[in-house]
Order: sequence, then C-alpha cells, then structure tokens
Amino acid sequence: MADRLHSAQLVINEAEKAVVGKRDILTKIMTAILAGGHILIEDIPGTGKTTMALAFSKAMGLEARRVQFTPDVLPSDLTGFTAYQKETGQFVYQPGAVMCNLLLADEINRTSPKTQSALLEVMEERQVTVDGVTRRTGEPFIVIATENPAGSAGTQLLPESQLDRFMICVSMGYPTVEEEMEILRRSQDEDRTAGIYPVLDAAALQEMIREAREIYMHDRICRYIAELARASRENTWTELGLSPRGTVALTAMAKACAYLKGREYVVPSDVEEVFPCVAAHRIILNMKAKVGHVKVEEVVRQILESTEKPALKTRR
Repeated sequence: MADRLHSAQLVINEAEKAVVGKRDILTKIMTAILAGGHILIEDIPGTGKTTMALAFSKAMGLEARRVQFTPDVLPSDLTGFTAYQKETGQFVYQPGAVMCNLLLADEINRTSPKTQSALLEVMEERQVTVDGVTRRTGEPFIVIATENPAGSAGTQLLPESQLDRFMICVSMGYPTVEEEMEILRRSQDEDRTAGIYPVLDAAALQEMIREAREIYMHDRICRYIAELARASRENTWTELGLSPRGTVALTAMAKACAYLKGREYVVPSDVEEVFPCVAAHRIILNMKAKVGHVKVEEVVRQILESTEKPALKTRR
C-alpha cells in the first residue's frame, strides 16, 4: 500500500508541473479518482481547467481521449456506431470517444441535451449499448468534464440527473499575483504538459481504487454521513438536498481521503474535508434562499457546523 500511496502523491506532483498554486484542487481530484468517481471542473474561461485534466491524464499513463463539445457533437461520437464494410459484407463496430480510460469532456454544457444524456449510461455503468450490443469501457473509466458557468450563449444547463453522476465539482478560481507571475514564466513553453511523465498505469490505478474501497468505516461515521444528508434535505434554504447517490459518493470520497493520508480507517475530519465538493453541486436552493441571496457555500458550511460530529475513542 505504501508504494502505491507514494505513486498517488507523485501523480499530484506531476500535475502540479502544469498547474500553479492549486495543490488543494489537485488533491481533491486525485481523491475522486481513487474513489472511482467522475469530476466536474466548473469555472470561468482561461483558469486552466483543460490543462489540469490533460496533466492528470499524462501523469497516470491512461488511454485518454478528448472531446471538445459543441452543438453539432452527436451521441454516436461518444458511444460509437456500426458501419457496413463492403469487403466483408458485415456491420463492424466503430468505437466512440468513451472507449478509453479517461475521457476529457471539454465544455460539456455547450453540446445538446441529447448528447449530454448519451453520457449517462456510460458514466454510471461503464458501458455503452449500440444496436443492442453492450460493450464495456476501459477499466478504470473516469470522466473529467469542464464547463463555464459564466455566459449563457450557446450553452445547455446540465440536468440534475447528470450533475448527480459527477462525484465532485471543483472550481479553480483566479490565481494570486505571485501565482500569475509563475504562470507567465511558464507560458513561454509551447506545451505546459510537456514535462509531465507517467508514474502510474491503468492496472496500478485499478488496484489503488480497490484498496481505497476497503478502507474501514465505523457505523458512527456512517451515521454522521446520513445525518449530514438529512440536514441538507431539511435545511431552511434548500429545495433538494443530497440524494442517496450523493451519500454513497461522500462515503467513497471519505474512504479515498483516508487512503490518501495513509490511514486504514475513516475519521470525521475526512468527511468534513470532502463534504463541500461532494455536496455543493447537488444542493438546489429554494426561492427563499434565492431572494435572500444565500449562496450554496454558506448552506454547506451551515450544515457542517450544525451537524454533531461523532466522538472518537482515544487510547491511553
């Protein structure tokens, strides 16, 4: 376990060569990957969303494909299609973009709802069905999607059903002055990911995902997660809280967080650390919150503060 844990830290270090000053975001993305989930990176244009996703794909040595979503991208571009071969007289399957280990879905909110929905089965089931035949994607299979929340021209909002299939949603944010100076220094290189080398492969990553799932979680931690979910649903400001899929995602993230810290068990601080990135995109504010200009981040913080943490026994 120690060697693989070291490899996970090396992936973060490699990705940091291309992304300046975002160690916390890189760690959350690596945690979600170890939890076997999909990642949504939401931020304004030009903050490095695509660079971050490409950096992870190179550092993990996975078979990666990138789709730049536009209104004319078709579902078959993702899932694949069958084409008639004149030479053999047979219909042959032509693989789509999702037949890989890591799919970079760039600006996912700029394509049609029909194409967005084509991702639903593959994100949940890791398989596609074309002409009645089901085919598995690579193992592991991870979607890193980006979207721009600013500007509505040519965009299609993701439905709650698809948002819920992303394990976490993170935002890059603007860099500090010092970080932006470092970005300017590095911008002289043509390819910011050129110096990134693979430190993992698909088999090693799949084994790490399996180990993270086996991290021990006490019933008191399970109850803590369930209480957080209940608080999100019964909050004064929320119309919709965490779904059961959301609590499963929170559990997987907490285990992966403990794994990344070298522990074989989950503590309450693991749940607290990952709760905001798991919950924020799943919570729908009600009209009262919108009128009062209440932000989701404030509601998430209130839920954490108002939910009692389980006490841990300490050995003397």
